[in-house]
Amino acid sequence: MTVDLRVIRELEAIVGADFVRTEAGDVEPYSRDATPTFRAVPDAVVWPRTAEEVAAILKLATARHVPVVPRGAGSNLCAGTLADRGGIVLVLTRMDEILEVSSDELLARVETGVTTTALSDAAAAKGLLYAPDPGSRTVSTVGGNVATCAGGLRGLKYGVTRNYVLGATAVLPTGEIIKTGGRLWKDVAGYDLTRLLTGSEGTLGVLTEVTVALLPMPASTNTGVAYFPTLSDAGTAVGAIIGAGIVPATLEFLDAKCIGAVEEYAHLGLRSDAGALLLFGDDGAEDVVERNLTRIGEICTDTKAMEVTLAENIARAQALLEARRCSLPALSRLGTMTILEDATVPRPRLAEMVGRIDAIAASHDVPVATFGHAGDGNLHPTIVVDQHDDDGIKRAHEAFGDIFKAAIGMEGTITGEHGVGAAKLPYLTDRLGADQMALLRRIKAAFDPAGILNPGKLGS
Repeated sequence: MTVDLRVIRELEAIVGADFVRTEAGDVEPYSRDATPTFRAVPDAVVWPRTAEEVAAILKLATARHVPVVPRGAGSNLCAGTLADRGGIVLVLTRMDEILEVSSDELLARVETGVTTTALSDAAAAKGLLYAPDPGSRTVSTVGGNVATCAGGLRGLKYGVTRNYVLGATAVLPTGEIIKTGGRLWKDVAGYDLTRLLTGSEGTLGVLTEVTVALLPMPASTNTGVAYFPTLSDAGTAVGAIIGAGIVPATLEFLDAKCIGAVEEYAHLGLRSDAGALLLFGDDGAEDVVERNLTRIGEICTDTKAMEVTLAENIARAQALLEARRCSLPALSRLGTMTILEDATVPRPRLAEMVGRIDAIAASHDVPVATFGHAGDGNLHPTIVVDQHDDDGIKRAHEAFGDIFKAAIGMEGTITGEHGVGAAKLPYLTDRLGADQMALLRRIKAAFDPAGILNPGKLGS
């Protein structure tokens, strides 16, 4: 145990005894996040309410050399919020106030325990759009989204979380509270620490408040679906759509295994004889949306689509989007353990990468279904196994290792939006190289000289 009784008493003095837990039954739920096969039991779980409480906790932890792992909802898929060196899990879900939504400045200020959906709903109530749209948006926190630079279904047109973070309040491991950025869309004073903290996975500082950019809510939106004989044909259509100068809000794909699982799960009327499904959608002025979707449909038809349909109403459009969003729960019904990863390749090599994934699956004798963001080359290969089949789980991890290496070989990356965490740390040097890894460690040491914050992750 890395946390002795004196430290526990000091933690209780900072946040109150009701918000410190050390009993096995209380800390056990925080030994896992949404990443299967990874588990690490913390010594204590602490729920702060203010930045000042976070600062006092981190100052204490640095002085006593106690590891601290920041955590939001624990919905991440990279084992990024596990206390694999013991210590304190710092749960930020009590910091859940929406502080401001400004129509005049097109921004919102929120504490980092606010859920993504709560922020989106608050913005929508004022006719505004918070564009980042991760699949876990109903439970994931804004702080977790910033820490992992979460993506989502709207990434092609609107970008990812980093594109919307204007400023942040962060607590450094040594206890200082800093404010980076602010309310401005233009600000180049000094190093861009806001961008550095975004995607840092809780290794450099603890985010307690963020200011995010909002957009006017689009006037209309619609969705369509195209079925293809093969994923290669769908990939050809994606290239032709982008090549025609159309950047849709949504451009997603499901392979045949995903189509079958989703249809059995949700009964949406999807074609079971297709080798791939391409989900496309756009938003904006009604005439622009209609023109773009019509043109996309024509391009899909010209590139061997078996069928193209546009949603006839909002309900059907939402049902089609649900086909993509429910891919993971649909696949999860096929076994007792679902391992979902992500890798990204240049868009023109998407079909090639899926073919490589299928070959890797065959070589390791594991079933792999693949879905993802066709517009930006981000794939989500998913393996469903028996949780008691140790050999099957081992083969699954070996297959993912080969998938990450294949992505790097195609000028891609080991993660486009899930993060590195502990799950992909063994492949980080392959992606970045020794010189960049050394630089990451120097940056980490500058922020966290005692090495207490989420140790063992990223540049640690």
